[in-house]
Amino acid sequence: MSGYDDISRATVELTAVIITMRDGEPCVLAVDAPDRSALALPSGPLQSGHRTLQAGVRSWVEKQTGQELGYIEQLYTFGDRHGRALAVPHHRTISIAYLALVCAGDDVASDTRPWRRWYAFFPWEDHRSGRPSASGPLLRRLGQWARKSGRLNDPDCRERVGLTFGIGDTPWDEERALERYEMLYEADLVPEAASDRGDEAPTTKSNPAGVPMFSDHRRILATAISRIRAKIKYRPVLFELMPASFTLLQLQKAAEALSGMSLHKQNFRRLIAQQSLVEETGELAIDTGGRPAKLVRFRKEATLEQPTPGVRLKATRRGAYP
Repeated sequence: MSGYDDISRATVELTAVIITMRDGEPCVLAVDAPDRSALALPSGPLQSGHRTLQAGVRSWVEKQTGQELGYIEQLYTFGDRHGRALAVPHHRTISIAYLALVCAGDDVASDTRPWRRWYAFFPWEDHRSGRPSASGPLLRRLGQWARKSGRLNDPDCRERVGLTFGIGDTPWDEERALERYEMLYEADLVPEAASDRGDEAPTTKSNPAGVPMFSDHRRILATAISRIRAKIKYRPVLFELMPASFTLLQLQKAAEALSGMSLHKQNFRRLIAQQSLVEETGELAIDTGGRPAKLVRFRKEATLEQPTPGVRLKATRRGAYP
């Protein structure tokens, strides 16, 4: 009987991760949390007036941000009991997250829409110039946590840290963004871990753990980053974020920004050419700061000509960090 009662008191929360490229950086649309305690993703409960789940999430996004969405896809369903759900006995919040990509130039530059760089939330994920400075203090604290956990009940904890963060002989894997956030949460190194326990999160002037988010929204955003970084290799996700025409350098910079990796220029261009992913428009970009560059556009026929028309990234730096 109690099981049925628990189900009847469940709340379905609809959450949207909306990504665009702005000034060469991947950005996410964020709003103030209901209690204004932190930044949040656009979200709201499923209501009786919502014809479908997608209709509900579109309604909340437009109401909270004014941003109209094109294609969206379901990202993940989160049903773990933590945070707000733990504060309400016999209540379960089921969060259904959706991912939307907004093409650069499609009215994303409005100051009324709070686009935030996603590396502000995950500073340890940006390896375009090598290991970021935020990683140093986090890895030291992770090492201390791993040594303590190894003595207690997790003898493989130090190995897990190495595999997840690309230490020693293990290369950095950009697709493990969610695993890295989950490990930092497990090690109590992100403010959300303290908040979910009902404790006050410590405040410091410089937080290597990045900007916290409301409830489990940073976990949802980490899931989206992992999804995009994986999907970019076998679907034309990168081009969905580009304007109608662009230069090959702009395309490479966007790929580097999304993956958080530095890419080899000639190898990247060879890959694009081998798969016939773009075609020339016959026009030149003259605002390059140097010689005019050819403008290209995505070849839509590529999706019909090959099963996986993605950009199989190969980083300039493939070795592990010490």
